[in-house]
Amino acid sequence: MEKLKITLKDGTTKEVEKGVSIYEIAKGIHPALAKEAVAAEVNGELVSLSYEVMENIELNILKFDSAENTFRHSSSHILAQAVKRLYPDAKLGIGPAIENGFYYDFDLEHHFSEEDLNKIEKEMEKIVQEALDIKRFQLPRNEAIKFMEEREEPYKIELIQDLSEDAVISFYQQGEFIDLCAGPHLMNTKQVKAIKLQSIAGAYWRGSEKNKMLQRVYGTSFPKKKELDVYIDFLEEAKKRDHRKIGKELDLFSIQEEGPGFPFFHPKGMVLRNTLEDFWRKSHVERGYDEIKTPIILNEQLWHTSGHWDHYKENMYFTKIDEADYAVKPMNCPGAILVYKRKMYSYRDFPIRMGEMGLVHRHELSGALHGLMRVRCFTQDDAHIFMLPEQIKDEITGVIDFVDYVYGIFGFKYRIELSTRPEDSMGSDEDWDLAISSLKEALDDKGLDYVINEGDGAFYGPKIDFHLEDCLGRTWQCGTIQLDFQMPQKFDLTYIGSDSEKHRPIMIHRVIFGSIERFIAILIEHFAGKFPAWLAPVQVKVLPIAEKFHPYAQDVKSKLVAAGIRVELDGRNEKIGYKIREAQLEKIPYMIIIGEKEMESCAISVRSRDEGDMGSQDLDAFILNLKKEIEEKK
Repeated sequence: MEKLKITLKDGTTKEVEKGVSIYEIAKGIHPALAKEAVAAEVNGELVSLSYEVMENIELNILKFDSAENTFRHSSSHILAQAVKRLYPDAKLGIGPAIENGFYYDFDLEHHFSEEDLNKIEKEMEKIVQEALDIKRFQLPRNEAIKFMEEREEPYKIELIQDLSEDAVISFYQQGEFIDLCAGPHLMNTKQVKAIKLQSIAGAYWRGSEKNKMLQRVYGTSFPKKKELDVYIDFLEEAKKRDHRKIGKELDLFSIQEEGPGFPFFHPKGMVLRNTLEDFWRKSHVERGYDEIKTPIILNEQLWHTSGHWDHYKENMYFTKIDEADYAVKPMNCPGAILVYKRKMYSYRDFPIRMGEMGLVHRHELSGALHGLMRVRCFTQDDAHIFMLPEQIKDEITGVIDFVDYVYGIFGFKYRIELSTRPEDSMGSDEDWDLAISSLKEALDDKGLDYVINEGDGAFYGPKIDFHLEDCLGRTWQCGTIQLDFQMPQKFDLTYIGSDSEKHRPIMIHRVIFGSIERFIAILIEHFAGKFPAWLAPVQVKVLPIAEKFHPYAQDVKSKLVAAGIRVELDGRNEKIGYKIREAQLEKIPYMIIIGEKEMESCAISVRSRDEGDMGSQDLDAFILNLKKEIEEKK
């Protein structure tokens, strides 16, 4: 029997017989590896464990944490099989793996209910217990169409018809169930030890409103029940922290029927928002930025020049003014460019840093809207830096340091992605190569780890994205640095160089919060509404025990207000225990309780949201300590 050489990820090599499966190789390395293996990479290509080795290869055997998509995709097939068993008339749509789970779309007259999800879940567990082998086979395109016509699966037929005439179509079979699929998949249904169906939603076939609405069933799965239990606990904690729920409880914001996707900020929400914006302004002044403000509506021709008309039109809103066509801005950069163009700069003026809290509007589908996370109007903490070619590295480094400072204030860790040229881009290869290499050089010189995200840059330039991590380990893409050689050319931006000739500046687009609205949502969930004192809309609540203590309580409040502390007085005729519980539910950092003892000694009794009873204190000392806590943004 012919022997082949296998090179494993750690560089070690093994000799195996030709035709052996990767599963058998894994078992030969260690039975525990074979038990935990989900898929493999052969010469960098993802394959199933049943793959037979016919040549010398480089092999990387993948467990669940490296092959979640394969595991979850197989789980979606188990879902579809269960639905077909229980509802034979169901027509199959698509069923991909998604982050932390999977879904499958069905066309069925019967409308799924929560009770149906329980039935389907039980049927899925039966399929797992049946330990069905998952096998792949292929058919030529015409035969594949006939095969699906016999099975009366119109959506699958449509997908096959979109492929080229010489395409060979792959299918996967488990028991009586067969699905059109590129794969790869698990070897056997028994590997899916823990399943949870989570919700039902409507979804247009192929994402188009012109097509029929299908029923989408969402679920998740794990190789061990313990892992599923941990994930369900995580979801419960995330549910408690949902910014929409806490935002309503703390009276921060609302989304009204009259404006879907257009948030309303309430007084306390505005305090939080203004505190963030004040921090933003102070930090930018310290770093040499000038603040500007540009209009929300600008004429259509501007958006043709910028390239947004060709690359972003479907996300924009339009209007007419004096019979001329105008657009509501989806981005702030063209406005900043017009501010730059108002005069001629010298090379001595650079770098020029312009910051803007700019309100933008983008057309989002109603199904994509989600509290403050996904809205139709939001305020970007934009900045545009105009610079000389030799200043690129220093300016990018400066922005990286700025991002690190801001996220550190809130206690966020983050990871970095470098996104390169997309297919739908403008500009020369030389400009793109220089832009990408400049971003790489800045990151490398800082010694930062980053992942390259091929083809995901902006249409006008590559970008560095910062994905911050909240206390639940979830990541959010917020900050971005985009290096742009294109807009200065499009708008014919110039400056006078040291040779007295005109030259072209280079531009950075940059956000740190991303959008104020979304960043507030992230903060709400990160802190579960328990904002640090410097951010809290109400920093102190004064609670008199009885009405006769109101005058002294009012004096305490007045002193706090004079010290610049945000304070409320609860003068209701309620028991003190009730008032304390209310203040705790409002997540206020400090409560000051005023009774006989406090009034007589001209002191205060302090209760901390986080530390409980802090005892009797001198008011001036309390103010001094709290102001220090606020100033240091603890």
